[in-house]
Amino acid sequence: MSSTGLPQHISKQFDNELEYIRSRVLSMGGLVEKQLTDALSALMESDIELGSAVLDTEYEVNAMEVSIDEECTQILARRQPAAGDLRLITAVIKTITDLERIGDEAERIANMAIDLAEKQGPKSYYIDIGSMGNYVRNMVHGALDAFARMDSKAALEIAGRDPGADAQYGAIVRQLITYMMEDPKNITSAMDTVWSARAMERIGDHARNICEYVIYFVEGKDVRHISLEEMEKEVKG
Repeated sequence: MSSTGLPQHISKQFDNELEYIRSRVLSMGGLVEKQLTDALSALMESDIELGSAVLDTEYEVNAMEVSIDEECTQILARRQPAAGDLRLITAVIKTITDLERIGDEAERIANMAIDLAEKQGPKSYYIDIGSMGNYVRNMVHGALDAFARMDSKAALEIAGRDPGADAQYGAIVRQLITYMMEDPKNITSAMDTVWSARAMERIGDHARNICEYVIYFVEGKDVRHISLEEMEKEVKG
């Protein structure tokens, strides 16, 4: 394999095609990361303009997903890949689906940011939201880094962070329920914040999915729907 973890072939053109789709996935990942970063900033800073900018980039992410998917289909038809090559194409197709869904969740956060900014609701509970946002954003970055290097050990480490995102989501929901019970006037803004936290929890799930695809490519093992302990056994020491 090359330094990027991709298989090498007699046909240099095939190598170039695989490297190209890999670089396209990383470009899409970079755009989605920016969407998420901007959406979180819009939420924390009540920035309507930044939130609107996130919504404006949705079409670009969707177009990249369609384009990369078509390129993978062409490689499948032209090269009829097997073994590691087929696993790579499969991992790419699945990864771009999860990236597109992360973009969708970033869009939801941006919409909530705009809504909350217009209502000018209280921000005393935003500290935990900001912490969770940074947590899942780091998960996404780590998942993309593991994909870039095709590093199954790094992917396993990032996947292991997903329960932490779930725990933060649960804590935020409990906090917001208390906040709503104290004053019913807080219900609308608190519910918007709950939906934002839910979007972040789903982003963590998608980051874990990407890590599972990296492990699938490197180790040749399908680790979906198994525990982290079982996953760890499948990653070679």
